Amino acid sequence: MKAKSTHRIKLTALTVALLGIAAAVFVLVGVLSFVAVYDRTMMADASTNAEQSARQTAAALENYLNTMEEKLVRIAAEITEDSLTDTEELDVAVRLYTDVEAVMIYSADGSLIVCSSNGRKVKDNIKDNLSFDSRVFSAGGERVILLPHVENLYENYYPWVVTLMKRMDPSVFGDDACIAVDFSFSGIAQYIDNVGFGRHGYCYVIDADGKMVYHPQQQMFYAGIKDEDVESVAALPDGVHLFDDALRTVSTLEDGNWRIVGVSYTDDFAASRRQAIVQFVAAVLLCCVAIAVLTVLLYAHIVNRPVNRLVHAMRDFERFAETYSYTPQNEPIAELQTLSDSFGHMVCMVQSLMEQIKAEEISLRKTELKALQAQINPHFLYNTLDSIQWMCEQGKNEDAVKMIGALARLFRISISRGKEIIPIRDELRHAESYLLIQSYRYKDRFSYTFEVDENLKDCYCNKITIQPLIENAIYHGIEGMLDDGKITVRVHKDPAAADNPDADILIEVEDNGVGMTAAQCAAILSKERSDSSGIGIKNVNDRLKIFFGDKYGITIKSEPDVGTCVTVRLPQLGKEPEA
Repeated sequence: MKAKSTHRIKLTALTVALLGIAAAVFVLVGVLSFVAVYDRTMMADASTNAEQSARQTAAALENYLNTMEEKLVRIAAEITEDSLTDTEELDVAVRLYTDVEAVMIYSADGSLIVCSSNGRKVKDNIKDNLSFDSRVFSAGGERVILLPHVENLYENYYPWVVTLMKRMDPSVFGDDACIAVDFSFSGIAQYIDNVGFGRHGYCYVIDADGKMVYHPQQQMFYAGIKDEDVESVAALPDGVHLFDDALRTVSTLEDGNWRIVGVSYTDDFAASRRQAIVQFVAAVLLCCVAIAVLTVLLYAHIVNRPVNRLVHAMRDFERFAETYSYTPQNEPIAELQTLSDSFGHMVCMVQSLMEQIKAEEISLRKTELKALQAQINPHFLYNTLDSIQWMCEQGKNEDAVKMIGALARLFRISISRGKEIIPIRDELRHAESYLLIQSYRYKDRFSYTFEVDENLKDCYCNKITIQPLIENAIYHGIEGMLDDGKITVRVHKDPAAADNPDADILIEVEDNGVGMTAAQCAAILSKERSDSSGIGIKNVNDRLKIFFGDKYGITIKSEPDVGTCVTVRLPQLGKEPEA
């Protein structure tokens, strides 16, 4: 019955697959964990950095405004009543401070009392003057800062300024005068433009009412191209707020007038995060590959190699079980050492059992053959004794004596003191006694001759080897013939190996009987017993193979109406082999 074929996985492939899966799971879990932790860390770091940048910007802007306020106070302290009619003191202040564009004194109704000229011509009629705010009179002694605007006091000169206003000393100028200083806003704008909130982030300034003070993209903002949700941002407290995929960081100046708003895009964080993740994954993969390679090599050395060695040993044992020799190896793993030791014990036990079974089979076969050898053909014995009685009645006492002697020798050699292997000399005597008895029975209807190499008579052969062949020649070859038969027994060395002193011995029994076909020859070698219930030729062949090996045994050559030659091949044994 054919075994069903099954697909099996090799241990090496399974090991690599499991390590690959484990590495993939490890990388996946590591990447996911890293992404989760890194995302939180990046957002926290981004929030912290944005908040720090906003505070630093607010502090810098606060310091800038304080400096402007100090200049305003110093300029106001140096102004006298003469300045209301003479611009010299105001022009000195403009020349003294490079960031001061103009110094003005206003009345309570917003009328320009006096304005520094510094070599420029002040307009006679100023419309929409953004450098004045009446809140200064209700603010007490506190300064008032106006939104950045384009100064339009002078002809053909329009700088971008931010105005600081402060009431004049009432004891000197009365209750209806205030001083206003236009400071250049370019310094503040440049600083705000350079503040970084990520690769694409920026910051802008709003006032406490939510009005835009300054935006880096001012023109786009006022043109409606750039949109900022200033109202929503103005309602937010100071801190970091996430909405619209961007971080809005709000920080209010100490005086509460202006608020710094930093805008940081999460895409910037994602881009940097992706780059960091790619670098991390690449590093992890390289580490995993290195670890996997080292693990596979180590595993192959410690586990796979001993397992493969054991597998090959088992396959060799299957093919060469009888001659296979296995020595257990010192394995580093206890389980593999146990398997190796167990396999070594199993090899010894199986070989011992095989030897035992083989010896028992040979012993059983020999016993069966000995039992067959012990059987005497009752017809042969009856006919022989009947012939002896007839000879005695006819007065042929001499022939009767010869026949009784031949029968006695036949029995004596058949017994052979229980030995299976006897000298060829004794085997030939046994055959000659048998031929003598049969010649009396058949009244000399056949003749026989022996052609024997004298040097081979002392060699050994199986007992009762030639007699069954002669019996077969008489009963199947000569008995049905009308003419006289002839049997020739030859003992000689194999001619094909004549130069070899240890050449095999060939024993031939040839007759000139009716002959046989090839099929009949094959049938004879398959019979267990002869037709006359004697020892079958097949049994002789089996005994030869059991004692000497498959190389030896019987071959038959025959041709119908010509005759038959049965050849026995034996090894050349110069002494009786040990039992």
